[in-house]
Amino acid sequence: MLTGQVALVTGSARGIGREIAVKLASLGASVIVNYSGSEAAALETKAQIESLGGTAECMRCDVSDFAAAKELADNIIKKYGRLDILVNNAGITKDGLLMKMSEEDFDRVLDVNLKGAFNMIRHFSRNFLKQRSGKIINISSVSGVIGNAGQANYSASKAGLIGLTKSVARELASRGICVNAVAPGFIQTDMTANMSDSAKEGLTDMIPLGRIGDAKDVAEAVAFLAGVGGNYITGQVICVDGGMAI
Repeated sequence: MLTGQVALVTGSARGIGREIAVKLASLGASVIVNYSGSEAAALETKAQIESLGGTAECMRCDVSDFAAAKELADNIIKKYGRLDILVNNAGITKDGLLMKMSEEDFDRVLDVNLKGAFNMIRHFSRNFLKQRSGKIINISSVSGVIGNAGQANYSASKAGLIGLTKSVARELASRGICVNAVAPGFIQTDMTANMSDSAKEGLTDMIPLGRIGDAKDVAEAVAFLAGVGGNYITGQVICVDGGMAI
């Protein structure tokens, strides 16, 4: 159980982030639902948590903005006095073949997916070090493990998250802080819902377990790492991908 703990899940207005926020709240954590775009979607996450008896609050922030990320961190520490669980889930895609990819699309994906995680870890690091405890969980991707054509920017950002995870894990381990990454595979979300049936079938054929994953599958892995089960695990990448990265 996570009773009495405070958790921040970036990009938790919908999809995988929402499921993670709901799961952590169901275990007793007070959850900050972070969003950048849709306040309505974030409020839906908050309402879902509260309908299950949990506690949640919505806070808007573009995590790629270093100063805005610091303001968010400062506000959370001022209000709650601590942060126990940081889940860096916020991410975007701007897919395209490398030869046609714009510099803007490459930079924006790296800024949100990778620099955003750095910003949040950087601004909460003093809090974690002072507490001598904490769990940081970065949401990477199977694309960052094995690569994916048409996603040079996304794959680079998610592979970078793995390197960031391992480096920060080494830096913070002596203070009892665990830092890990979860790498989802092909997960059913709003982002994948618009894919054609043929495209889904092609991807499913690549999955040894023979099925598309659910956002709840990812949330369960995050909850394990955030709880007592993850107390002696750090610097690791847990693939929740049905075997795609085997």
